[in-house]
Parts: sequence; C-alpha cells; structure tokens
Amino acid sequence: MDNKDNQKLHIAMFPWLAYGHIMPFLEVSKFLAQKGHRVSFISTPKNIQRLLKSSLSPLITFVELPLPAIEGLPQSTESTSELPIHKVPYLKKAYDLLQPPLTHFLQHSDVNWVIHDFICHWLPRVATQLGINSVYFSIYNATSLAFLGPPSELRGDQRQRPEDYTVVPKWVDFPSNVAFKLHEMVSHWDCMDDEVPDFHRFADAIQYCNLVTMRSSPEFEPDSVSLLRKLYGKPVIPLGLLPPSSVTRQHGGADDQVDEKWEMLREWLDNKKERSVIYIALGTEVTPSQELMHELAHGIEKSELPFIWVINNRPLVEGMLGVDVIPPGFETQVGDRGFVWRGWAPQLKILDHSSIGGFLSHCGWSSVIEALGFGRVLILFSGANSDQGLIARLLNGKRVGLEIPRDERDGSFTSDSVAELTRRVMVDKEGELLRSNAWAMKEIFGNKELNNKCLDEFARFLETWPASA
Repeated sequence: MDNKDNQKLHIAMFPWLAYGHIMPFLEVSKFLAQKGHRVSFISTPKNIQRLLKSSLSPLITFVELPLPAIEGLPQSTESTSELPIHKVPYLKKAYDLLQPPLTHFLQHSDVNWVIHDFICHWLPRVATQLGINSVYFSIYNATSLAFLGPPSELRGDQRQRPEDYTVVPKWVDFPSNVAFKLHEMVSHWDCMDDEVPDFHRFADAIQYCNLVTMRSSPEFEPDSVSLLRKLYGKPVIPLGLLPPSSVTRQHGGADDQVDEKWEMLREWLDNKKERSVIYIALGTEVTPSQELMHELAHGIEKSELPFIWVINNRPLVEGMLGVDVIPPGFETQVGDRGFVWRGWAPQLKILDHSSIGGFLSHCGWSSVIEALGFGRVLILFSGANSDQGLIARLLNGKRVGLEIPRDERDGSFTSDSVAELTRRVMVDKEGELLRSNAWAMKEIFGNKELNNKCLDEFARFLETWPASA
C-alpha cells in the first residue's frame, strides 16, 4: 500500500537539542501542517516550553520526553546553549537515553514518517523495525555534507586526526576550497563523544534512512546536491533554505524591553547613510576568548565605520559570567559611530533596515540565510563550531563576502587585518563585486516562492512514498 491519493500523514519530528536545529525542524513542521498533515514534535520539556510562545497550527502536537539525568550533565540542562562546548558530549549521552521512551511513543502511535537529526543515529533502524519510514534532515547545507562524505568514508580510517580535515576530500568532483582550518577542527574535537563519534552518527543517519534532505537550494549549490546523490545512492531532496516567515514575527526575550531598545536603535539607524552600517553578531553559542574579542573590537574601532554590535550574555568560559567581552572604554571611544546591544536582539529587523550594509558573522547557516535574504555583504569570522568554517570557505568562494585572515593553528588575527578587510568589503572600490553579488543573492535566499517549491517537492515525496513494510 502507498500514500497516494492525497492521504494525510502523521509525521514525527525529532531534532537535536540545539536552538539552531529545533527552529528549522519547527519551520518544516509548520509547512507540513499547512499541507494538512498531522505533526508530533518531540523534544524535552524546556525546549518545548520555549516554542509554545509561537502561534501554531492545531495539527502540530508537542510531545515532551523528560531528559534523563546523567553524571557530568548539569541539572536541568536541556540544550547546547546552556553548556560550554566540552560538556556537550554529556548532552549527547543523555539524548541517546531517550531511545526507549521515543520507541514507546512510536510503537503506540500511527506515525507514517519520522524526520530526525544525525545525533540520534539509532532512530532510523528503530523506525524500520516498527514499519515506519525515516528522513534524515540535515540542518547543514549540501556543501558541508559533501565534505563529510558517504557513510563508508565517515566510518573509515582515512581521517583520524584534526589535520586530516584540513584538505578538500578526494571525492569532491568539482573545484572547491571548502575544508576546515586546523583551529576549527581542534575546537570541534572538544565536543565529540568518545563512545560514538559524530562522524559515526552521521554515517548511521545517512545509511539507514529512506531519504536525505537538507537546508539547501539547488540554485545555490547545484554541484554539491548532485554529488550527494552519487555518494549516498538514495533520494536526496533539498528542502530549500527555509527563509524566515516575516520580520514582524520574530520574538525573543522580554518583549516590551526589546521593543523599547529597538525603537532607540531604529532612530540611531535612521540617521545613518544607506548601506553604511556593519551589523556584528557572533551567535548565541560562539564563545571566543576575551583576548580575541578585544582584538576584534580594536579592529572595528580602527575601521572607522559605523556599526551595531550584539553581545550575548553567555559567559566566555565557566565562571566568567558578568565579565565584559569588549575592552574598557570602547563604547566611549567609538561614540555615536557604534551601538552596542547586550542580550537577545531582533536580528531580522536589524538586517532589514536600509542603513545596514554588511554583516560580520560567525557563519552560522541560519544567520547567513537571513543576511543574504536581505542582500547584505558578509565579513566572515568563523565561530569554529560545527560546520561554520566550511560555510566561511563556501561563501568566500561564492564571492558574497571575504574571510578575516586568521592563523591556521590557533585562530588568532590582528586588529589591523580586521579593519582593512572590513573597509574592503564595505566601502572600497575592490569590494563592489562582493556587494553586488550579495545583493543579487536576495533572488535565491529571500525568494519565498522559490524555496516553497523545494518544500512542495519534499512533501510530495513523503505523500507518494510506499508505506514501510
């Protein structure tokens, strides 16, 4: 029996416990619910409480699975944003312990499909045993997945050390400069679980699912999407880039306080020239050392360009909560040229303002999608988490921005290089092509209709796929 004739499905969603994973899974859930399918969105209680602020379709049901307590994981921690990077392996161990309650839920439901992340490498095999089809949904882009390679390479012994990830793999069959810098890979090694390495989790998620989808667009990454189909030997259906629904719907912390601050910032922006301001934000989970943050600040000051800098409240390292990451007297020195915003900020509203010209970013894929959706040129400062280094190389190669030069081994850089590169990207004549290329990207990254075509094709695949035996 198959799912043709527009039969409505019951789809379970099970993302990894990170905000950057949960939100794309929620966006896909909303789209599937618009198509009339029932969705069970499964996560831990704290993460679900965070989502309940949104107004969602009645076809989306939240299923809470309490996270088991394990030694080494701070009590009541349920997401990566609450942890320093070296504690993330404990969260992965606790997440793996959700296998029994999740299996119980699937056994006692009428789920047709489960859409899962790579961390729960055991889930596609559990689904197969229960007669449920599975999709591995990668929040990464196609180029990052192509760099990782097929399951055989992910499990193989060719890449055993961080250094092995600093070269373009032999299976990449088109011109590419996408590889990690050594300092990025060393940093990522810190958040790996020794018992089940991330690369083995990727291998199982890819090998045992029915089809693979990712947050990508064939218009932006045609070569990588084609390569993945060859490497995986199974259907690969890009989901589109999942651009944000609208600027007005973005929400965060204490709304009244944020709105009041936004009015102040908007007034400040209204007095700046069009496309003259750099927006600086390094994400909620990137934690450079205080020394690097000070060097970055000195570079921004030397650039003599207007800027907004969003500084999150996360401590640089454990025990440093409350330590300011920017140099003493920095705000006084830059005066009205700079606006420092502490805490959660309405990023979409900021990027949408006509005075914003460029974005100095940690290269998180969600932030990049938002920035290019508004045509903002990029100053690439890889956060060294996850695939951010690969994204920096990809975008540098696409000529929609430039990467701040950094030492390969330790990631250090100079304030002079920050100032020089920032001016080149934002105002110098040689940056005109970059600015023009980034502006043109609105036609892909900001095109809701184009991205919905990918989602439509994905939904059709689910609807017409034969039911699992």
